[in-house]
Amino acid sequence: MFQDISDSNPSAPRLDRREFFATSIFAAGVFAAAVEPIAAQTKITTDNKGLVEGEVKIPVADGEIPAYRAMPDTKGKDFPVVLVVHEIFGVHEWIQDVARRFAKLGYLAIAPALYARQGDVKTIKEIRELQRDIFSKIPDTQAMSDLDATVEWAKKNNGKTKKLSITGFCWGGRIVWLYAAHNPQVDAGAAWYGRLMYLDKQTKNPVQPTMPLDVAKDLKVPVIGFYGGQDQGIPLDSVQRMRDELKKGKSKSEIVVYPNAGHGFHADYRPGYNREASEDAWSKLQDWFKKHGAI
Repeated sequence: MFQDISDSNPSAPRLDRREFFATSIFAAGVFAAAVEPIAAQTKITTDNKGLVEGEVKIPVADGEIPAYRAMPDTKGKDFPVVLVVHEIFGVHEWIQDVARRFAKLGYLAIAPALYARQGDVKTIKEIRELQRDIFSKIPDTQAMSDLDATVEWAKKNNGKTKKLSITGFCWGGRIVWLYAAHNPQVDAGAAWYGRLMYLDKQTKNPVQPTMPLDVAKDLKVPVIGFYGGQDQGIPLDSVQRMRDELKKGKSKSEIVVYPNAGHGFHADYRPGYNREASEDAWSKLQDWFKKHGAI
């Protein structure tokens, strides 16, 4: 049984179990209101043919959170598990599509809504509100515990958790590095343009006190990081510092930088999508997971 993180961390909000699941906090085909204009010409759609997919409920330390699950429709078989950690816009249609892409490759892919206690992201129209009112208030301890609970759920629901991987985007990219440090049973991770350190003008968040740079040299799980050379929010000097710290450890983690790509380059629904970088990184992710026994 997991420790109640609201007891161990006073800043973690308590859950009202009677109200928490009055409605689903995400739905198929729905994007958060704060999402950038969708670039329809680049939108990739993965169908659900041959898949079991949809919303599931994950028992956690203080109640339940929703998650999107996709896996091959093969009865009586267990599948390697990949945790898909959402970006700041939540478990919207694109994250669900990414999960289906993994399911088509033979994984049980599951994307838990790690912001569920903090609020519904669908109707928030400003990115700064998402960050200020929801994502800055998610304790790292809560995110780690919820991911642990997601692994436990997968183990009981057709997941072969001895083959376990994790990937995540933007906000979720940072979580990938932290969860790899938290759970040494993970076989491999892939972090997409996740923040690596606090910058000079940023205030350290006591609810999220640890950054990937802090855990890099002690990592045991091999993580591959994908970053854009034109990313205005993640300076290349912070990427180099992360590389230097990783070299001090034994995880054999790597970072790939795409010089002509900006932030969110894998998100094919956004104007910043970079097809060349996206396709190369997706191929490298698959090779990385295979190399390290995650599938």
